[in-house]
Amino acid sequence: METVVLEAERFVTQYLNDNLDSNFVYHNLAHTQRVVEKVKELTEESTISEEEKQHLILAAWFHDTGFTKTIKNHEKESVKIATEFLKSNNVSEDAIATISKIIMATEMTCQPKTELEGLIRDADSAHISSKNYDSYAALLRKEWELTLNKKFSKTEWIDENVKFLTKHSFYSAQAASKWDNRKGKNLANLIQSQNKTKEDSEKFKHKKAELKFKKEKRDLPDRGIETMFRVALRNHITLSDIADTKANILLSVNAIIISVALSNLLPKLDNPSNSYLIYPTLIFLTFTVICIVLSVMATRPNVTKGKFTKEDVANQKVNLLFFGNFHQMSLGEFEWAMDEMMQDKAYLYGSLTKDLYFLGLVLNRKYNLLRTTYSVFMVGIVISVLAFGISFMMAETGTTF
Repeated sequence: METVVLEAERFVTQYLNDNLDSNFVYHNLAHTQRVVEKVKELTEESTISEEEKQHLILAAWFHDTGFTKTIKNHEKESVKIATEFLKSNNVSEDAIATISKIIMATEMTCQPKTELEGLIRDADSAHISSKNYDSYAALLRKEWELTLNKKFSKTEWIDENVKFLTKHSFYSAQAASKWDNRKGKNLANLIQSQNKTKEDSEKFKHKKAELKFKKEKRDLPDRGIETMFRVALRNHITLSDIADTKANILLSVNAIIISVALSNLLPKLDNPSNSYLIYPTLIFLTFTVICIVLSVMATRPNVTKGKFTKEDVANQKVNLLFFGNFHQMSLGEFEWAMDEMMQDKAYLYGSLTKDLYFLGLVLNRKYNLLRTTYSVFMVGIVISVLAFGISFMMAETGTTF
């Protein structure tokens, strides 16, 4: 049976990657893997047999595969997919029946009748006791919007979560002892947010009449913010162009110096009488090469992976205004992501802020390299001139290095 479990992991991973719609930002492979881990965690302290543990793990792997077929009654489709796989791996009919019942127990209205069914339900809802509960809830909200066209305001979503956590209870003693405390903290945080939202709503009602007559004034800050971003970004781009121009000037000057040195100075070093020029020439060329390398580093572009997921957009983790973040995405995915960003003012301004910040980091790197390059160039010229002067003086007096 352990071999079957390993095969199931490989099969479900490939199956979900190939067949699950990308709109499922919550009920995806990551969720399935979390449920499997939570099942293993709960069964560590359980008295169930090893065979029952394996049945439970197999059910956890397959419990959401039905989402590749349908959303409503997806548990039945999950059972069909699991049954076909298990039969192909010569699993007994009794074991298949047990695993199927465990999968069907994940249906929200189902009341678990056995310990295994209770354990799978607890593992499936373990996210409510996670420190990252807010993130998981945000992904579920986005998934419902994308797949079911269910849209919730912030207040409605908090109320929905409070209602769910208030009514929820774990079925197994293991889950209750491990996760009830953290679930209570998450519920308390939600109730606190609920109360704050209600207070904000009351304040909004009191100011609604006043805001109605100040719409034009309220719009002015938006225009001011846009002007600020426009001017700041233009200034940063101008500074970047100046830095590139300075780097190119240094690159060209040093390239010309090396060309002249190679064509005029180096051939003279073959003559033993000119041996006094060897060290000054090496010093001169070394500083020139260092300047060229630093100039190239200052202008060398850095391109990122250019790919993001819908989960990144839902969590507002990707800056869509920088080409390095989307150049490998399809046009359809990019258009969807831009539409999501343009509908969210906070996300839009946040992206502009990040764009400005990272432009600043790039400029800081460029100008630091340029400062170093100019310093090396200046010091190199001075040292080279001194070296040549000392060499000429030593050659006249007959002194050698």
